[in-house]
Amino acid sequence: MADASDVRRLALALPGVEEVDSDGFDFRVAGKGFVWSYPERAPGRPRRIRTDIAVLYVGDEAEKQALLLGEPGAFFTAPGYDGWPLVMLRLSQVDAGRLAELVTDAWRMRAPEALAAGLAEADGAPGSGAG
Repeated sequence: MADASDVRRLALALPGVEEVDSDGFDFRVAGKGFVWSYPERAPGRPRRIRTDIAVLYVGDEAEKQALLLGEPGAFFTAPGYDGWPLVMLRLSQVDAGRLAELVTDAWRMRAPEALAAGLAEADGAPGSGAG
């Protein structure tokens, strides 16, 4: 079972990552977000930052739908995310290995090409080769 500390550890191990000051966690590469804590919005209630749920950049609608349909216990979406290549991940539903794959894939899609290529060349990159 993964948690927010696993997200932080995995994200900060990737090249060029910056952590943005927030009530939860928020990681960017080259100014682009790739994983952050879920800002849950419920009608009539203030926004609540959920550090047990990560929002992940997934690249496109096809990948989003594949994750939502393939692992409905782990992934979900919300109306405010319609049309965005983002999914929410219940951290309790994945182990650290699966989380490493997801965080690294999100980072690769947002990182500048040269930075991403450097990680691909490095031996032992988190999440490499799995999926």
